[in-house]
Formats: sequence, structure tokens, C-alpha cells
Amino acid sequence: MRTYKIAVFVSGSGTNLQSILDAMDRGDFQSQVLLCHSNKEDAYGLERAKKHGIDCLVSRDDDEILQALESRGIDLIVLAGYLRILSDYFLENFKGLILNIHPSLLPKYGGMGMYGIHVHEAVYAHGERESGATVHLVTGVVDGGQIILQESTSIEDCHSPEEIQAKVLKIEHRLLPKAIAHLEEV
Repeated sequence: MRTYKIAVFVSGSGTNLQSILDAMDRGDFQSQVLLCHSNKEDAYGLERAKKHGIDCLVSRDDDEILQALESRGIDLIVLAGYLRILSDYFLENFKGLILNIHPSLLPKYGGMGMYGIHVHEAVYAHGERESGATVHLVTGVVDGGQIILQESTSIEDCHSPEEIQAKVLKIEHRLLPKAIAHLEEV
């Protein structure tokens, strides 16, 4: 079994970060979250991390972020609602070691502009009968990396994009910690 030193990147409320921290506390995986990074000073995910005793960094400078990762020995990055495209320079330094959670069944409804409620609006507008979430490796192609885990659910009982979003978010909260545990086993 391999364990990782994890940095979680957030841009918003951090509910996926919270699901990772809760799973870590339950012992669902052995890896440890050592850093929470955000590109936004007002991201509530930073408060969640601080309450858990996790170091936080707010920056948009790749060199500063990479230095913080290196100083902590980070060997796995988890994007949990991180709304910034990582540069090629950044990706080269963590090739194959960055996970992302996406709120659709990739390859459907992925790519540039497909994030948050925009994904669920597209799913709803196309009359899809199911949706879900995907954890994938991050590459230079937005939402184009290898799929690690995916889970679907019927959305036939959903009457709005917001209802789809709420249902899919529950899947995200389960799937992201499972993906970390999965990586420990491979």
C-alpha cells in the first residue's frame, strides 16, 4: 500500500475538501492532507482546512505554490472544486499525480466552461436520464485525463439543474475519498 502527502486545491465552499477530511478522520484511507491551497482569498474551503489544523496557502503564482508543495513533500494533488486551469509548467512538475472531481459522467459535459451549475444546466437541457461524477487524472486537456472512478445515478426525479447538482454533489462526496483509497492500492 502506498500513502500520499496530499494538497487539496479549492476555490469555493470546500464541501469536497470536507468529505476528504472526514474520510481521513474515519480512516477510509491512510494518506494525509497537509496543505489546502486556493486561488481565492475568500474561499470558505480555507476555513474548513484551518479548523482541521491544515496549513493554507492563497496564491496564483506557480513558483510559490510549487515551493509550498515541495517543502511539505506533497506527492498527490486533489482538485476539489478548483476553478483555475493549471499551467503546463505546473502539470509537468506533478505529471500523473493530480486528481480532479468533475460533476458529470465524462467524457460527456466536460471541457472548457463546463464547471459547477453550468454542467447541470447542460445535462438538464439535454434531457439526460442519468448523471453522476468522475474522478480523473489532470492533463493539459481540460477534463481529458484518464478516468480513475465514476459513479452514476438516475436523475429522472430531478426537475431542475439545482436538483441535479444536489444529487450529484452527494456522489462527489463519496467518490473523491474512494479515489484516494483506490490510488493507495494500485
